[in-house]
Amino acid sequence: MLEDQDRLVSALGQELLRRGLRCATAESCTGGMIGAMLTAVPGSSAWYAGGVVSYANDVKERLLGVSRSDLESCGAVSAPVVRQMALGACSAAGADAAMAVSGVAGPGGGTEEKPVGTVWIGWALQGDVHACVFHFPGGRGDIRRQAARRAIEGLLGMLLRSTGDGKGDVRS
Repeated sequence: MLEDQDRLVSALGQELLRRGLRCATAESCTGGMIGAMLTAVPGSSAWYAGGVVSYANDVKERLLGVSRSDLESCGAVSAPVVRQMALGACSAAGADAAMAVSGVAGPGGGTEEKPVGTVWIGWALQGDVHACVFHFPGGRGDIRRQAARRAIEGLLGMLLRSTGDGKGDVRS
């Protein structure tokens, strides 16, 4: 599994390098796991700028520029929040691309609307932002690992679908 993870991260790094881009991370429920996965691969300093672990809402606000009104009306586990987290990570780190994760890893904290395993992931690429909700099975560790992997897969997919002309166009 670790070897497969390193291959995925290496593929992301190669694609970022090929395009002359750097990425950043904004993590809540994964608590820095994505950053750890990225920096486990030698040479990642050439394409990974850094990240913000924004577990508390006030940190999302202050460091990533997330709107307080969106946090209050939508909650931290929402599309608007992860979109802003991704853009905020790009801005904070001076990066071209970012992954942002906010979710309910459990075992507590879930609601009927957002049960344990609900994770929103956002991706930004040169100003273009996407977000998607996932419902991961398992315990806390399983949910966090799945979210981290899916965040990396999603950014790689976004890069591979993009035109690569530096204008942020993404083909559907």
